[in-house]
Amino acid sequence: EVRLVESGGGTVQAGGSLRLSCTASGFTFDDYDIGWFRQVFGKEREGVSSISRSDGSTLYADSVKGRFTISSDNAKTTVFLQMNNLKQEDTAVYYCGAAAEIRPANGALLGLGMFNWGQGTQVTVSS
Repeated sequence: EVRLVESGGGTVQAGGSLRLSCTASGFTFDDYDIGWFRQVFGKEREGVSSISRSDGSTLYADSVKGRFTISSDNAKTTVFLQMNNLKQEDTAVYYCGAAAEIRPANGALLGLGMFNWGQGTQVTVSS
């Protein structure tokens, strides 16, 4: 079964940190760009960070640059998102997604040819 499973969400005070994990089963990340996306109720899902399958290069939305760091393990089955200096506006459901391509778009990231999504993990940043 092809699946993506996120973990690591929770509630943290502003200025705090969380680390999200996304683990793949049934496939590896060799064939897909992997990205972290977030969605607030009533708004569109936006890409915040991605890692390329071709060279491991990373992309970040303007809103998280300098605060979030994406990485993967050597086996290319788990991708991490280290989130530091969290702000209230980072509150959202965070999803891991595998795509044919993830590219910058209007300050955020856009996934093209989405292959799979995880179930999402809630991140809440309190004041």
